[in-house]
Amino acid sequence: MSSTDKPGDTEHRPTSSTPAHAPAGVDYFKFDVILRFLLFAASLVSVVVIVTGNETKFLRPAKFRYSPAFVYFVAALSVAGLYSIITTLASLYAIKNPALKAKLLLYFILLDVLILGIIASATGTAGGVAYVGLKGNKHVNWNKICNVYDKFCKHVGASVAVALFGSIVTVVLIWLSAYSLHSRVPK
Repeated sequence: MSSTDKPGDTEHRPTSSTPAHAPAGVDYFKFDVILRFLLFAASLVSVVVIVTGNETKFLRPAKFRYSPAFVYFVAALSVAGLYSIITTLASLYAIKNPALKAKLLLYFILLDVLILGIIASATGTAGGVAYVGLKGNKHVNWNKICNVYDKFCKHVGASVAVALFGSIVTVVLIWLSAYSLHSRVPK
């Protein structure tokens, strides 16, 4: 007993013979897998809905591929779907191999932020074009088209809404990974 210890002091202090263990952190990888599957489902549904929304009225077709904004939207959501498949498999592998979890969390944060930027920009672009199709723009003499191509516009609107849900799922994934990584840092 040292001179600074009090006789009733029972607090355990690590010594050289008792190693201090690093905190394990919070493990949300099972929830991570569920969210990544939701991201895949949202991406897939968005792509399928906009691609199947073709409509022809008065011998004039309305197709997603006629607008560069919608083509970018389909390409971006396809990339997000592929990314979600790859990261879901990586999360499942991390559940089986816990030594990789901390490193994967850092990579997930960085790549999820990148995918969020891609999804959000594509959703905003498609949403802006869809809004002009719905309301028109009197200042530049662009007429609204959704009163003619109602099925096409409904498909585009639904696809943008589901993609917005995918953006929210990606934000939750970033928060989850950041919190899990933060909980692993020794205090």
